[in-house]
Amino acid sequence: MTATTTSATEMVLQAEPALPHPDEPSAVQSLADGAAGTALLHVEATRRHGQPWRAAHRWITTAVSGQVSAADTTGLFLGAPAIGFLLSTPPAEFDHLYVQARHTVHQHVLALAHRRTDAALARIDRGDLATFAEYDIFYGLTGIGAYLLHTSPEDRALERILRYLVALTRPLAPRGRGLPGWWVRHDPRRGHSPHFPGGHANLGVAHGITGPLLLLAQALRRGIEVPDHRDAIRTICDHLDTWRQDTGTGPWWPEHLSRHDLEHGYPHRPHDARPSWCYGTAGIARAGQLAGIALRDPDLQTFYEDALYRALTDPAQLANVTDSGLCHGWAGIYQTATRAAADALDPRLRELLPTLGHALLDHTRLDQAAAPGLLNGAAGTALALSTLAAQQPPSTGWDACLLIN
Repeated sequence: MTATTTSATEMVLQAEPALPHPDEPSAVQSLADGAAGTALLHVEATRRHGQPWRAAHRWITTAVSGQVSAADTTGLFLGAPAIGFLLSTPPAEFDHLYVQARHTVHQHVLALAHRRTDAALARIDRGDLATFAEYDIFYGLTGIGAYLLHTSPEDRALERILRYLVALTRPLAPRGRGLPGWWVRHDPRRGHSPHFPGGHANLGVAHGITGPLLLLAQALRRGIEVPDHRDAIRTICDHLDTWRQDTGTGPWWPEHLSRHDLEHGYPHRPHDARPSWCYGTAGIARAGQLAGIALRDPDLQTFYEDALYRALTDPAQLANVTDSGLCHGWAGIYQTATRAAADALDPRLRELLPTLGHALLDHTRLDQAAAPGLLNGAAGTALALSTLAAQQPPSTGWDACLLIN
């Protein structure tokens, strides 16, 4: 590590895990901002940088100190799937400490995956509208599928999730009135707003249809395919193409669409978003690039690589990135760009990485008071800094939880 990345990462590594709060006993099981997410940093620090294992073990122990939830409200970023993901990362020499716990948690996640898939397919059969929690990366079936792709890609539970995602790409019928299958009944904040009567369609990675695109593409790239898999990928890419907005500095995509947008064929919001992992061009372009790779379509792949390069060299867009975190900040941009550059046909993405690395370092210096946690906090930033320092992919594959790996 460089001196700068070392000092920034050491601040996080020196923190001690706190016991679960009595009012929120499951908070430590959160991959987003609990001990489970911070434990990933400590595992990576051991595997990549030789940190003693006892620190990682303390954080893992804290993450599983309460009753691990496998309720239907859990997903990749909370509860059993989050803990299962964490327990898949220890190095071989310490794996024996977690084998039984991992097996037990994994069986609960498999049962959860089947229950959630059954419920989602039944909802489709009824013609009802979906919610974020049904299919998104954080708490939905896309995130559970990401866990399964990372840990047990041969399991039928993953096959069923992929079949569900294929079904999700078909228009709702008979009551859907032409709405896309991923249309949700609530507004972007999971409430009800006069600006989104009847719900909305989301285009982002975190909660929108680009998350399922990532999982479908990642699975197909690894040789896992279900009926109509390729057609589903094409359907999502066509949707992204329909709503792409072209400018002199490159394309951009709206975060979400209202019924008004569908009727008029144009997004209701001006372009003022960040080129982030969660909603912006970085995440969407990585998904499109992976779709091109999975489909063996170099034109599709290079289009999205160019879109990513242009977004990450546009001062106006980059000015909207104001924090160092993974979700919508520089850590997520750098980690996504690193993964994209490794697969790219376009050499400009690899050439851009040093500039992005300097930007990540600069914003880390300015963001010394970052909150704890993986998704928006210091642990996620430190993990991206570890990638920058090592100039190699993560040894734990931790960024599989973002589906960019």
